[in-house]
Amino acid sequence: MIGHMNGVIVWTGNLPVLRKFYCETLGLRPHSDRPHFVSFKWGGLRFSIGSHDAVSGQTREPYRIMVNFDVDDIHAVHQRLAGEGVEFIRQPEREHWGGWVASFEDPDGNIVQLLEQPPERRGESIPEG
Repeated sequence: MIGHMNGVIVWTGNLPVLRKFYCETLGLRPHSDRPHFVSFKWGGLRFSIGSHDAVSGQTREPYRIMVNFDVDDIHAVHQRLAGEGVEFIRQPEREHWGGWVASFEDPDGNIVQLLEQPPERRGESIPEG
């Protein structure tokens, strides 16, 4: 039986570019940083990027999977990232569940979403409904 999600790996043919984007542009701090694999950790959940010889170029289906990161102030993060040249495909927008969402693509074309949870849901996982 599956207990819980441990993490997600985004495979790439261009790890140096993704490493720079996630570490320098987004400001994520690696838990582990090796030549072909970088891992970020929040509690028991890991988000990783790694080199894979079967992956090359841009993603062919960017809407198939989206990586979500919680933020405390979506407007401040949006402003900072836009100032660093990140092009948003969805500007910060309030959702029906009370939180805010904004989306952009990483250098491989994977969609990344910022989520600002409403005050009553802060610290929870992805909202239902």
